[in-house]
Amino acid sequence: GDVDAVEAHGTGTRLGDPIEAQALLATYGQTRDTDRPLWLGSVKSNIGHTQAAAGVAGIIKMVMAMHHGTLPPTLHADQPTTEVDWTTGAVQLLTQEQRWLDAESRPRRAAVSSFGISGTNAHTIIEHVPDRGLREPTETHPPGAAIPWLLSARNTAALRAQAGRLAEHITAETSTLEVAHALATRTHHEERAVITHGTPEERHQALTHLARGTTHPHTITGHTNPDNH
Repeated sequence: GDVDAVEAHGTGTRLGDPIEAQALLATYGQTRDTDRPLWLGSVKSNIGHTQAAAGVAGIIKMVMAMHHGTLPPTLHADQPTTEVDWTTGAVQLLTQEQRWLDAESRPRRAAVSSFGISGTNAHTIIEHVPDRGLREPTETHPPGAAIPWLLSARNTAALRAQAGRLAEHITAETSTLEVAHALATRTHHEERAVITHGTPEERHQALTHLARGTTHPHTITGHTNPDNH
C-alpha cells in the first residue's frame, strides 16, 4: 500500500500483459484508499523494447519521475485492455500526466518490473530520498596520494589513440578523481597503461607521449591476459 506506481514490463502482448496486470491488481491493488490508486505505466510505449536494458530504462524513468514529482503518461493506452478485469483492484493506467504526492508527507515509492527469457524476472522497489541539503562532492584526497588513470585497449594502436583522445579532452579544470573513476570502472582489455600521478599538465604530457609511443616517467605500460584481470 505504500507503493504509488509500478513501471510495468508491459510489452503489449495479449498473453503477457493480462497476466502481469492481474498480478498487480491482486497485490498492489488491494486495500488501498479509493483516492490513491496504484498508477501503472510502461516506458516501452516511448522507446520500444530495449531487451536486456528494459529494466534499466524503467528505473531511469521512475527515478526522473520522482525527481520531478510527476508521473508521465503511457502512450497509446487510452483504452484499457478488455483482457483484464480492472474492477478487482485499485489500479489505473497512466493515460494522463499525474502529479506525484508531496515527498514531505512521506517518501515517493515506485516498483519496476523487468521480465526476461525463460522466466527470468526482476522486480525492485525504489524510494525517493528527500533533499537534506547534501553538498556537492569536493575533490579531496590525502596529500601526495597517487590517483592513477587506467587506460586499456585491445591493441597498441588503439591504446595510443585512446591516450590521444583523452589528452585532447583534459584541461586545467579537469577533475582528476572523476577521470580516474570513469577510467577505472570501464571495461578493460589486454593492452594497459597507467598514468601514475602528476598535475593536469604533467598528465597531459604523459598522455601525449603515450599517444606518440614514447616513454614518460609518469607512465607504465604492459600487456595482460584478459582472463586474469
